[in-house]
Amino acid sequence: ISMILERDIERYLVKRVKDVGGVAYKFTSPSRRGVPDRLCVFPDGVSVFIECKAPKKKPTILQTHEIERLRNLGQQVFVVDSKELIDDIVDGL
Repeated sequence: ISMILERDIERYLVKRVKDVGGVAYKFTSPSRRGVPDRLCVFPDGVSVFIECKAPKKKPTILQTHEIERLRNLGQQVFVVDSKELIDDIVDGL
């Protein structure tokens, strides 16, 4: 049985966002570590940050801090570790 890797989850996210007409930008911040992997921009002005993880993996302490910082600023931030969770989020937006 093959293991699903974080990059597989991230590729699926990019595909699903594109399928609904959006863009999943690879998000890095040179001056700040721990930011979410992707900034997903959907039609109708909806944008969310998404941190991709391998199944059953959790964000690091640094990533958790950055996710909370963004949420405290009113941003939607999701942590995904399965294709099903990606489907739920994309279909829900």
